[in-house]
Amino acid sequence: MTTLPYDLSDDQRTILGALTAFLKKEVAPGAAERDQTSEFPMQIVKELGEMGIMGAQTPAEYGGSELDTATFALIIEEIAAYDGSLCLTVASHNSLCQGHILIGGTEAQKQKFLPDLAAARKLGAWGLTEPGSGSDSGGLATRAEEQPDGSWILNGAKNFITQGSVAGTYVVLARTDAPRPGKSKNDGISAFVFNRDEVQGFSVGRKEDKLGLRSSDTAQLIFENIHLGADALLGTRGQAFKDVMRVLDGGRIGIGAMGLGLGRAALEYATRYGMEREQFGKPIALNQALGFRLADMDTELEAARLLIRKAADLKDAGRDFTVAAARAKLFATEKGLAACDSAIQMLGGYGYIKEYPVERFWRDNRLTTIGEGTSEVQRLIISRALTARFAKDAALA
Repeated sequence: MTTLPYDLSDDQRTILGALTAFLKKEVAPGAAERDQTSEFPMQIVKELGEMGIMGAQTPAEYGGSELDTATFALIIEEIAAYDGSLCLTVASHNSLCQGHILIGGTEAQKQKFLPDLAAARKLGAWGLTEPGSGSDSGGLATRAEEQPDGSWILNGAKNFITQGSVAGTYVVLARTDAPRPGKSKNDGISAFVFNRDEVQGFSVGRKEDKLGLRSSDTAQLIFENIHLGADALLGTRGQAFKDVMRVLDGGRIGIGAMGLGLGRAALEYATRYGMEREQFGKPIALNQALGFRLADMDTELEAARLLIRKAADLKDAGRDFTVAAARAKLFATEKGLAACDSAIQMLGGYGYIKEYPVERFWRDNRLTTIGEGTSEVQRLIISRALTARFAKDAALA
């Protein structure tokens, strides 16, 4: 059983057909073992690069597949249904590192970094979070000081960085200036891009031992007097936070699709199990209580898919999609997580042991309500937009 939208284009069917065949053959058989060993699937990632998945939304002129956001969301959903860890690698590599370069990069920077990233010759990492700053990203402590010749010296540390220890290209946020009078503390933050093999003073700190997504690489980054050329500045000095918000808006569509895909996997497994497992003389899925549970899971996941599609369509149309992305991420990740929890409940004791995959689906999905903006942050975005609109309407009345 595969629960995908009914209105796929021919191109989408072709892409997803090839991807699903690859996932079934190369990814699904080892997903549980990688979860236990935390082994990063570098060979699988390279093969996805050869398929065009690792540069899904990067323009063709830089070696990418130039797919629209709606198609990318379908790809992320499909990968998540087979391996959440691999999904996070694909999503972050595309949406965060490449996404920021596409938004803020000069033509020279795009030509230098994107072809290797799109082909997965190098993996990308994006460094915003720090030991002392998470949702309050304006509180970051990493500093970059400009030198007389226009170069920069970077010092600080980043936490919870996806692809932290395996990446070759890094986009890092650092404070370069004090906030201007009357501006928020997010003012004065700049972005820098560099290749790991071209700098000295860079090291990887602690690799995290995580609850879920265990074969996705997550590590601390340490910068000790890294010398960066003037051409490492990504975007406008001191104004990177505007680009960060655009990067996160796009990334939230992907993380929403990831939450949906993991929830879909849980629903599909619970339904199959429910039709095979008999109690009191019939399959447990035919008991009304459990049948209704499946119905709620299916309805909520389909609603999540539609919210994701709306946000993707707005993004592709060049329209404001900030609130739509927040709604999609909030609903899809929370309902996806709820579907995983329901699947565990439906399997009973079997759902709680590692022989069955639904406990892994839940562990993997737990991060989606935290990463790239917590559910609380999404509610803040939505509520602020709502109250601002009503305040404007009242002023015009």
